[in-house]
Amino acid sequence: MKTLLLYSEKFLLHNNDSHPENANRLIHTINLLKSSGIYDILSSIDPQLISYEDLSEVHSPDMIDRVIEADKTGDWLDLDTYVCKGSYDIARLAAGGLYKVCKEVIQGKADNGFALVRPPGHHATSTRSMGFCLFNNVALAAHHLSKENKRILIFDHDVHHGNGTQEIFYGRDDVLYQSIHLFPHYPGTGKVDEIGEKHGRGFTVNAPLTHGIGDEVVKEIMSEIMFPIAEQFKPDLIIISAGFDSHHADMLGGLSLTANIYPWFVENFRKIQPRIVCSLEGGYNYEWLSKCIALEIKSLLGEKDYEINDEIYEEKNEYSDRLIRNLRKLLGEYWSL
Repeated sequence: MKTLLLYSEKFLLHNNDSHPENANRLIHTINLLKSSGIYDILSSIDPQLISYEDLSEVHSPDMIDRVIEADKTGDWLDLDTYVCKGSYDIARLAAGGLYKVCKEVIQGKADNGFALVRPPGHHATSTRSMGFCLFNNVALAAHHLSKENKRILIFDHDVHHGNGTQEIFYGRDDVLYQSIHLFPHYPGTGKVDEIGEKHGRGFTVNAPLTHGIGDEVVKEIMSEIMFPIAEQFKPDLIIISAGFDSHHADMLGGLSLTANIYPWFVENFRKIQPRIVCSLEGGYNYEWLSKCIALEIKSLLGEKDYEINDEIYEEKNEYSDRLIRNLRKLLGEYWSL
């Protein structure tokens, strides 16, 4: 089995030590992957720049130009989102690199892969960089693959809803977007009744979760809703927006997921489509971020004995039953549930 790891030290140059989304996230992760021996069994792949023209198929020229202008001196695009000198090219490397990994996997040159990229992307809409994100890495990869008549499933396990990814594909039926996320929470999108529009009706699936929801509730929602829809969609590739701020120890979180659920996601999606590429989104507790990534990669490698000691109290309630009923009612017209 060949599992790709996309990483470059250039991703460390987009950095602000006072900001939660900083270079230490990757430094700690790479150190753990190397010390554990996982790094040595992965196949490294270098990123490549995505062109302005390819960016502009998903993002407006005005949005791209704002990043280019901020790049000249280093500036903030909003209260959350910074740009350093060189960030424009670094963000292009992240987006182009993920697309490169996806193409390798979908062409059968590798089994799967993990893109250890930053800045992250799932909040970037078609017209606005926001939420730590400059360009939408996952959306760009999915869009360009869809031009080759490939059906792409995007599953997002970040604690924050991927508003940018949803917005970009909201009217399309060639890309299926699924998300579990805390709600209400930043950025305020991802309600259960947001299911797409026009040709995209039924191709956006949101599972908004209340504070403190843990593994068992999420597993029930995945098994009853997400996996059955994914199986019927028959994707050619699954891209996972891999945000680990949904872990219970994350300072920007609010859910009670353990590290063991992330490889569980991969293990179960592999039964539907083994061609999977994970792309880093959030996750700001350095210790647990690196552990969670290592576990998700172990699952990509086909390891079954991935569980570690990570427990947190969670109270089972009727929330999942109500959510599942609502999703079946909303999506039953489009999928057999």
